[in-house]
Formats: sequence, structure tokens, C-alpha cells
Amino acid sequence: MSTALLQIIANEKLTGDNYTKWKHNINAMLVTKDLKFVLTEECPPAPTAHAAQRVREAYEKWVSSDEKARTYLLASMTDVLVTKHKAMTSAFEIMESLQAMFGQPSKQKRHKAVHSAMLACMKKGTSVRAHVLNMMSYFNTAEINGGAIDEPSQVSIILTTLPKSFDQKATMG
Repeated sequence: MSTALLQIIANEKLTGDNYTKWKHNINAMLVTKDLKFVLTEECPPAPTAHAAQRVREAYEKWVSSDEKARTYLLASMTDVLVTKHKAMTSAFEIMESLQAMFGQPSKQKRHKAVHSAMLACMKKGTSVRAHVLNMMSYFNTAEINGGAIDEPSQVSIILTTLPKSFDQKATMG
């Protein structure tokens, strides 16, 4: 599985538009490599010259793991994003920056999703199931980006996108 994740991360570099999927993949990679803790735990203080062995080992493990996580993060980004983030000193710092850049709801994506849902028409030869799933993807995108549409409204919108030949009275009874 680890090799498959490496291939996914190498082939699907972060561009910005794919942030949610990329984040899911990179989190899976960090979990399988036992590195995700560097995103949630602070670096232990640098040990003094007389620190106990276990203190030195904990520090060295965190620093080594963070360097590996940083390498995975940078390897999974486009060159433009690498240039912006390579000077950052920790994986946590990189992830925070990416979250600020791409993890916030997008008004443009929300508008496009709602607009697409409102203008959608079921294409001839498409199954109702496939059409409804397509509509649900618009609603999900709108919700992820801060524009939740309640269920009764979703049903109404979907019904208006069906062809006139579809018997809407049978579904409203």
C-alpha cells in the first residue's frame, strides 16, 4: 500500500484545485509512514549536553520524522508551490500555509457549483441515477465551500432538471 500511495502522491501533485484530495492522500502517506505526529505534536526541546538518552532520542526522532514529512510534502507539490514552501522549517508550517492558501471555502467554487446545479438538464440517454449523482456532486461542492442547500430545495432543483417526459407527479405523491 505504501508504494501505491507514493505513486499517487508522485502522479497527483498539489496544484491548488485538488487540495482536498491531495490532503487526504498526503495524510494517508504520513500515517502509513508513522510521520503524522509531527503535524500534531510540538517538537521536544533541544536536549542539553547532559540530557538523558531517552530525551535525546525523542528529540532526534521528531526532527528526523519532520524532515521526512517535509520531503514528502515538497515532493508532492508543483514547482511553484515548492519554491514558496521549501524555506519553511517544519512540515506543520508547510501544512498551515497550504491550509491558508487552499483550505478555505471558495466563493468562486460555491457560485460555480450552485450555478451548474441550477442550469443542469438531464441529458438524453443518461440514467436518472447518474444525473442525480451528478447533481449531488454540485450540492456537495457548494456545501464544502459554505453554500449548503437544504434537502427539500435539492429535491426541487433536481426535479426541475429532469426532462418534461419524466412523470414528476409520481414522485411528489
